[in-house]
Amino acid sequence: MGKVTGFLEIDRQDRKYKPAADRIRHYDEFVIALSEEATRNQAARCMDCGIPFCHNGCPVNNQIPDWNDLVYHGDWRRALANLHSTNNFPEFTGRVCPAPCEASCTLNLIDQPVTIKTIECAIVDRGFEAGWVTPEPPQRKTGKRIAVVGSGPAGLAAAQQLARAGHEAHVFEKHEKAGGLLRYGIPDFKMEKHLIDRRVVQMEAEGAVFHYGVNVGVDLSVDELLAKHDAVVLAGGAEQPRDLPVPGRELRGVHFAMDFLPQQNRRVAGESLTTNEPILASGKHVVVIGGGDTGSDCIGTSVRQGALSVTQLEIMPRPPEKENKLVTWPDWPLKLRTSSSHDEGSARDFAVMTREFVGRDGVVTGLRCERVDARMQPVPGSSFTLPADLVLLAMGFVSPVREGLLEALGVTLDGRGNVAADTKSYTSSRDKVFACGDMRRGQSLVVWAIREGRQCAAAVDAFLMGDTNLPR
Repeated sequence: MGKVTGFLEIDRQDRKYKPAADRIRHYDEFVIALSEEATRNQAARCMDCGIPFCHNGCPVNNQIPDWNDLVYHGDWRRALANLHSTNNFPEFTGRVCPAPCEASCTLNLIDQPVTIKTIECAIVDRGFEAGWVTPEPPQRKTGKRIAVVGSGPAGLAAAQQLARAGHEAHVFEKHEKAGGLLRYGIPDFKMEKHLIDRRVVQMEAEGAVFHYGVNVGVDLSVDELLAKHDAVVLAGGAEQPRDLPVPGRELRGVHFAMDFLPQQNRRVAGESLTTNEPILASGKHVVVIGGGDTGSDCIGTSVRQGALSVTQLEIMPRPPEKENKLVTWPDWPLKLRTSSSHDEGSARDFAVMTREFVGRDGVVTGLRCERVDARMQPVPGSSFTLPADLVLLAMGFVSPVREGLLEALGVTLDGRGNVAADTKSYTSSRDKVFACGDMRRGQSLVVWAIREGRQCAAAVDAFLMGDTNLPR
């Protein structure tokens, strides 16, 4: 390492946020990047630890100590090349990944971990600013034609790898633009969408072809898709939300988070809404059910829309403020996590189960709740009512949507309703049909989607050509 004693001499310093009072007035990103000198100092904290457990924590197999060392020495262009060798889209992961690599950092055992995510984002942002990120078209064409269904991170990674291998990669997306949940789920204040657009431009220059507004299995038959392509990659994500079937669920004002968030993203982008029922938090008491990232995104969006109040409910007990590192390391720890959206103005309550939505004239007015113990059993006498004009269900996703594509293909599903495929061949039960990302593994992280897209591309390349040079 460039500075062997760096972790002893330099304290952790991470990116900061612009003041909440300012940032809630717009939907732009509000993270304040570190200076070049500060970033190099943070890279100097990377230890010569012998066994870099951050590799274990990083699904895309980033060579973290290597590019930390290159950043410390000021060799940003080689750091970018190293980063891109394992991760097609570090500007995505550098913004929205929860950074399991940092939890696995060896320094995290006795101190604060290296700011891996911040350094990763700095490398790729500098690369784009300097013009180092350019198309990488193949030197030869194979004549093979592949359909990639879905343009989320898994589909984009698979398509880019296949195009660079010389195949004709066709991406089919049911929405107006590429990106999947990156575009229509994650709010702009966490990741602005021009980041996706410039990658699409790069991919098109590399030979990838995008077909928008095509819902395969509805607008385009699977028979036609299979007939025109040598292989098909299913990368449509896990879009079936987990519902809450309690009395009053039919009341107006109770919506899935993924009906609410995409509308605001479309407003910001100037796209037309896909429904005649606008969902807005303006002037309302909002209750978000679900304590994960999607729930946090609902909070930040509701605050920006002018909600009167925002309350987040979580059925699990309140986690500890800090983890016992000697017990949990290098695994992802269970602890209380406070997002930027939580700091913008919301209340949180834990160990709460919603028993009923109550309303008047067919419109929701509140929730009847009760507290539960660690075994999810009701606590006697703990019932209470929360006022609510808008309820957002953000309890995760259970599986891919089966209607349309999957039903028409007739592929075998696993016990959780995902497309059954292993992580070596990525082949489904249908000949020449592959599956990757959330559609195969279930709801997961953007880093897992990119990893599976890359590995699936290598499997498709080997299937078509008998061998592959694509990295896994």
